[in-house]
Amino acid sequence: MNSINTAVSKPKRRNKRSENTKNVILAATERVILKTGVDRVSILDVCKEARISRGTFYRYYSSQDELLDAFSRYRRNQFHTKLVEALEPYTDPDERFDAFVNFLDAFLQRGEPRQMLIVAPAYSIGWYQRIFHDSINRFEQELSVVFDAWEERSGVAIDRELVCEMILRYIISHQLVPANEQERRALPSRIKRLVRSVSV
Repeated sequence: MNSINTAVSKPKRRNKRSENTKNVILAATERVILKTGVDRVSILDVCKEARISRGTFYRYYSSQDELLDAFSRYRRNQFHTKLVEALEPYTDPDERFDAFVNFLDAFLQRGEPRQMLIVAPAYSIGWYQRIFHDSINRFEQELSVVFDAWEERSGVAIDRELVCEMILRYIISHQLVPANEQERRALPSRIKRLVRSVSV
């Protein structure tokens, strides 16, 4: 019986180790891209940054294109996972929306997305296009309790998809045309005004 349990647990440990190695490679890929841009990223540089051998790299990715495709999914999943984690503690609609706005504000404060846009503009724009509709759906899902409360208070049906799309477009515009510190700090109240103007 013990031998069966051991046999069953080994693949799980192996899978976890494989997942950890992939994350190390993808995190290293981000650091390399931020230094060199997408066009000049090399597998050798990624291996050095990740401190792995080329053999280990090719165990998971067969080419640069496959790596960049996986990296795009990695960035998207990170963004959505962190969004869910940021909102999870809040069930009160107003607190949940505040947490949502704070999450977006923190995203804008991070230097990596903006730096990625500078060093790899075509890649970054393509990435925003890839995540656009999926992010709108995630926003709708995570803000459903907020929209329910707003509709109950106002007695007006909210075009939820439109509100989420406009918020996302607003955030992307700040990446393309960065706001100064004062403007960025005004982001929460500006988003709330934007939502009210669309939903009332």
